[in-house]
Order: sequence, then C-alpha cells, then structure tokens
Amino acid sequence: MFSIYILTYNEELDIAACIESAMLSDDIIVVDSCSSDRTVEIASRYPVRVVQHPFESHGQQRTWMLESIPPKYGWVYILEADERMTPELFAECVQASQNSDYIGYYVAERVMFMNHWIRYSTQYPRYQMRLFRHGKVWFTDYGHTEREVCEGVTSFLKETYPHYTSSKGLSRWIEKHNRYSTDEAKETLYQLQQGKVNWRDLFLGKSEVERRRALKDLSLRLPARPLLRFLYMYFILGGCLDGRAGMAWCTLQAFYEYLILLKVWEMQHLPTSNLEAKISPGVEVHNTASTTTKVDAV
Repeated sequence: MFSIYILTYNEELDIAACIESAMLSDDIIVVDSCSSDRTVEIASRYPVRVVQHPFESHGQQRTWMLESIPPKYGWVYILEADERMTPELFAECVQASQNSDYIGYYVAERVMFMNHWIRYSTQYPRYQMRLFRHGKVWFTDYGHTEREVCEGVTSFLKETYPHYTSSKGLSRWIEKHNRYSTDEAKETLYQLQQGKVNWRDLFLGKSEVERRRALKDLSLRLPARPLLRFLYMYFILGGCLDGRAGMAWCTLQAFYEYLILLKVWEMQHLPTSNLEAKISPGVEVHNTASTTTKVDAV
C-alpha cells in the first residue's frame, strides 16, 4: 500500500472526482494552497486529511509537503486535482512499491482536451515522477513547474493516468497559462544567460525524460519558437491525427510559446518598476497546484 498526496488550489470542480478515484488507498492527504473557493469544504466531506499551506512555488510546495506531513506508508504518490487514479495504475503502484530495486517510478499522463485524448502532439508517453519512496525524492523549481531530485535508481510504470487539462473551461486554461508564461519567461532568460544544452542527453539520453529535458533547453535557443512549436507538434509529432482537438491544442501551445517570448521582451526592455507593476500580481496569485501540462515538453 502507499499514501496519496493531492495538491489543490481552487479545485472545487475537480476535487471530489479526484478524491474518489484515489480512495483505493486508505491514506489520502489533500494539500491545499489556501483556496478561496469550496475546495476545502468539499474535501472535508471525505475520510482524508486536509492541510493548508500558502503557495510559494511548485517545487517548494512539494518539498514542504513531503517534509511536514508524514505519510502513513513508506511509499507515496503525488496526484493533482485535475488528474485521476485508475484501478489498473493503483494495482501496478502497489506491486512496484514492493520492489526494493528502485526508489521511484515515472508515470505517463494521457492529456484529455475537448473530451479527446491528445495522444500524438503531447509527446505521449510523457513521464512524470509520481510514485516514490518517502525521503528519497525532492523537488526543485524549473520555470512554472518543478523537477525532481532522486536519491537512487528509478524506473517506469506501464499504466497511465488521465489528465483533464481543460476541465474548468478554456478561460481558466488561458488565465492559468498567462501566469505560467511569466515563470517560463524568467526561466528562459536564466537559461539563455547561464544555462546550456546537454547534447549528450539530447542524442544519447538513457530515458525519455533526459532527452525531453535536453530538447526543452535547446528549444529555448531556437528562432521563431511559436511557429516551430506548432509545426513540430502538428506535423512531426502527428497532432493532425488528433483531429479538431489536436488542431486546437497545437494552436494554444504555439500561442503560449509566443506569450513567453513577449514576456521575455518585456523583462529585457521595460523599466523594472513598470514590469513589477504588470507582472508581480500574477506571480503572487500563482497558487495553482495543477501543471501541467506539463510544459516541460517542447
């Protein structure tokens, strides 16, 4: 058995279904970033622990959670409110947690958008560190999201989980990615000034995770990123095979990339006082526990 952490912020539309999918475990901890809606009220109706903690960043929130809220079991799984645990994935997690050869496992998501599985243009299977031995995995910040730091050997699970990226509507998706683009713009500037491309991982990486992250760092240095991203996702990855939902998804991702570039320009050319006035409020309310998309991908 393993414990399940659920990260939330203003997730009143998703939290009930998320908790119910996770109730195969008898230890569920909802970690809420001080929601202003009915998330905590709804979560409190279930036999789960609910803990609130002000949000600072995705990496810091996860690390605080792991350090401050002891789980019942030695293995834990991180679930976000717009994701679901499945019986098949749960069974594989139980079996994997009994293997002493690994300290953690990556799990692939199935991006659900416009009631359709976006299989091709999301680089499926795209893995995230979700199941791990407590005390062996920590998280650091990268752009709007986080990256894991593992103290041991990791592996991959075969089962996947659904990620309902637009379950709260397109307006919420755009609002969320407007905030995300600020953090991604900051990370882009940092990488261009101090980072580098790991060419070895790009071509000889041992796992999909290493290759994808090296490709991400390379993409930050390419010209015409929004156009290239659309062409890459829609034609090379095969987003055209995802139908109308695939076209919409690729267009939104290209728009998101363009928004990042515009904010990079702002950070480079606008006076600091003007930039803080325009961007800081968005950073302060960046209390969402859902990633996404994980925009770690190109």
